Amino acid sequence: MDADPDLFKAIGDATRRVILDELTEKDGQTLFEICGRLTMKHGLGSSRQAISQHLAVLEQAGLVHTRRQGRYKFHHIDTSPLRSIVERWPIHGEAPNP
Repeated sequence: MDADPDLFKAIGDATRRVILDELTEKDGQTLFEICGRLTMKHGLGSSRQAISQHLAVLEQAGLVHTRRQGRYKFHHIDTSPLRSIVERWPIHGEAPNP
């Protein structure tokens, strides 16, 4: 099974990887929270619109899912799509998954 090209595009960008790192550390963040963490912890001065576009790419690849609650939209990480990469290139010495 081949990994989705959207997945490689999504993880190919450094800002998107940092967003995934932040969601791994604290899942279920709003866009405002993510922007604040990227600015404070990583010195990234990207606009909310730019971060929103990055989140859309991550969502299209299946790495991020959103949940609406009232006026807020919460972003949650989903690492299950990464399984296709691990299955494509198994760790040396381990049997591939059937």
